[in-house]
Amino acid sequence: MRLTTLTDYALRLLMYLAQRPERLCTIAEVASSYGVSEAHMMKVTHQLGRAGWIETVRGKGGGMRLAHAPQDISLGEVVRSIEPDFFMVECFSTGNACVLTGDCKLTAVVEGALRSFLDHLNRSSLADILPEPNARTTLPVLRLMQPVREPVA
Repeated sequence: MRLTTLTDYALRLLMYLAQRPERLCTIAEVASSYGVSEAHMMKVTHQLGRAGWIETVRGKGGGMRLAHAPQDISLGEVVRSIEPDFFMVECFSTGNACVLTGDCKLTAVVEGALRSFLDHLNRSSLADILPEPNARTTLPVLRLMQPVREPVA
């Protein structure tokens, strides 16, 4: 399973805002901090605002902030609100044309794995993934690690 880049950026944006509860943050500052385009960050901001995770203030001096306390923001709910679908195998999608449908038990196995994944995320909140308050740095310095890819033999 792979989450979209939009979800990755959404979680980063929420972490950024959670570390700065005393002020409004701008799209430009967050995008610059993470080295992503403002257009991508604008799309993420729009999605998070529509889902009710952040509040946005328009105009001069505007910006964004969390709409809830970090401990009240479930990672599972955020991921569900941002991901367009969880069609990990063809039989999950509408318009399924898989010739194995009805004779294959893969659907139940993958569905169980997906449910376990989302249940695990539900047990964590935004507060759980923030650095300790006395940490020497804030998250913009932290870069999410890319997965190590094994060489193909």
